[in-house]
Amino acid sequence: MTRTVVISGGTDGMGRAFALDRLARGDRVVAIGSNPAKGDALIAAAGSDADRVRFLRADLSSVAETRRIVTEIESAYEVVDALLLFANRTSPKRVQTAEGFERTFALYYLSRYLLSYGLAPLLERSAQPVIVNIAGVGTRKGAVNWDDPHLTRGYSVVRAQLQAGRANDLLGVSFAARFGGKIGYVLYHPGFTRSGDLSPLNPVARTVIRTLAALAARPVPSAIHPIHAFVDIPSTVPLRAIDRDRTLDLSLSTLDPVAADRLARLTEDLLAARA
Repeated sequence: MTRTVVISGGTDGMGRAFALDRLARGDRVVAIGSNPAKGDALIAAAGSDADRVRFLRADLSSVAETRRIVTEIESAYEVVDALLLFANRTSPKRVQTAEGFERTFALYYLSRYLLSYGLAPLLERSAQPVIVNIAGVGTRKGAVNWDDPHLTRGYSVVRAQLQAGRANDLLGVSFAARFGGKIGYVLYHPGFTRSGDLSPLNPVARTVIRTLAALAARPVPSAIHPIHAFVDIPSTVPLRAIDRDRTLDLSLSTLDPVAADRLARLTEDLLAARA
């Protein structure tokens, strides 16, 4: 069966590798990324499968750009079978977007919120729809800073990444509750993987991470292997949380439904204030 697969962060790391794998399996791929050269490289790497890949350029840290991408996909496709959410990038220093959001929160969380809900009508038309949110489920560290989600006080790259990771955990919970299993939602933590754009980091940090990755990180093919099963095998439950190869109990404190509802309301308020 040929599926239409949308991938945010589809021109780098795990997202790129997954896109090429799905093309090799006969699927249509819509890859969202910010760098046109990387989009061209993906299409070139697709070779004879290039007629089934489409690159959409967007800065997903922008709410307006993310909404534009949703509209473009709606106008081009009647059905989306799978949405894969990979896009993320570290920011060593706090950056505020033109719309007033802290950039990590906007890219790593808000874009995933907008793509999940924005493409839900197309996903509902699929016989086997699924969203896979690649983040850090199972990690207990970090929390949503309810009174300061933009981290105007005490910003650090780790704190920003952990906040957005915990927000994505809660996004899965609230989305699954709203759609009641009509669209399967998978929270997936691949673990430390030899993937990702390290260019925003200083040279020392890049060297340390690359050294550690060479010694201990999972290779990309191993990290993305389980994701194919999430797409190919229908889910029997509204929400699954997978930390590497381990299925997690949904009673984890980081998957609290009350907190998920609170974040959904906060998110809508934040987006409405900047509409």
